[in-house]
Amino acid sequence: MFKHIQRFLKHRWMDRSDSLKAIPADMAERLRQRVASSEQRHSGEIRICVEAGLPTSYLWRNASSRERAVMLFGKLRVWDTDHNNGVLIYLLLADRAIEIVADRGLNQVVSPAQWQQMIKNLRPALQNNQWEEGLTQALAAISAVFVQQFPVASDTTNPDELPDIVILL
Repeated sequence: MFKHIQRFLKHRWMDRSDSLKAIPADMAERLRQRVASSEQRHSGEIRICVEAGLPTSYLWRNASSRERAVMLFGKLRVWDTDHNNGVLIYLLLADRAIEIVADRGLNQVVSPAQWQQMIKNLRPALQNNQWEEGLTQALAAISAVFVQQFPVASDTTNPDELPDIVILL
């Protein structure tokens, strides 16, 4: 019970201003540019979302960061791509949690164990508040999968189906 109350207070204490401090405008722009550059090499779509703390409704039911990431995956329409190969990189600052939610096209070629290994590799940077380094590592790992599994043919155009901006909540 104490841990639940402690988590509740920690999340309610944090707000969007904490996301803006962790990911200032210049860093968000660098991340946006990395997403755009990555998406020129494959047909996948990548979204990055950073949230300071969970909404109260999630905290009352002691929801996980994964549950919130899956909801945002739908709300941000990451699932709505031609090849079903969108991915959301979700960072929850209050819990120092990172989640990767991938659409069914990616999950057919990447096992849950591979996703978990990517997340495990990112934890050290995130535990040390190295947000840009951690998100850049996540982006690089996911881009490598995309380039291998969903490369862009040289004779085709690759439309940008989703915005590349970093979402800060």
